[in-house]
Amino acid sequence: MWLFKIKGKAKIPDYIQIRDEKMILVDYFRADRPIEKFKKYGILNDEKKIIDLVNNLEYGKLLKVKSKNEK
Repeated sequence: MWLFKIKGKAKIPDYIQIRDEKMILVDYFRADRPIEKFKKYGILNDEKKIIDLVNNLEYGKLLKVKSKNEK
């Protein structure tokens, strides 16, 4: 899976995209509410690690992550 952070403008918040290996959009959600989505896809379970990952993710750069569902 791939993560992609999109910068919001003015009143529009930042968003996170989760994409599969073929770059097909799997999910799209606000960056300030990532915990449930990350847990749903098995990317991370530790809330502090999820927040740290989202805060340190660079805008516009893809980040390869492994979910527990991937082989």
